[in-house]
Amino acid sequence: MTVLLREAIGDRLRHARTNQQRTLREVSRSARVSLGYLSEVERGRKEASSELLAAICDALALPLSELLHKVAADIGALTAVEHSMPEQAVEESTRPTGPRASAEGGRLVPAIVGENLADLRIQPALSHRIETSLGGTRAGAVFAA
Repeated sequence: MTVLLREAIGDRLRHARTNQQRTLREVSRSARVSLGYLSEVERGRKEASSELLAAICDALALPLSELLHKVAADIGALTAVEHSMPEQAVEESTRPTGPRASAEGGRLVPAIVGENLADLRIQPALSHRIETSLGGTRAGAVFAA
């Protein structure tokens, strides 16, 4: 799982904006950036220049240094997970066991825990279908974390 800098920056900018309960339109006007371009930056589709990042951070009252520090911590956490658990081990650890269990998916994704952006953690996002027989009838359930 490769993390792109523009995606990590975009995620942090979007979280900062939504935590302030502000719209894209409000921030784009304040930063003097087109709404469409700001949206593309938040989605990690466009690489923002340093001047543009400074303008967006000013509009959000978020110091640029704080944004970059948090992005560096996010990427460091994701990179640490990648290096400590090889891709094959990730696939094996998310594969259910048992005669009737079948994996429908499983991967590591970043997730926000709590309302504070400092609470960014890596959590497994799993979706497994587990089938069992109860009293002679077949039952199935999908579990997601």
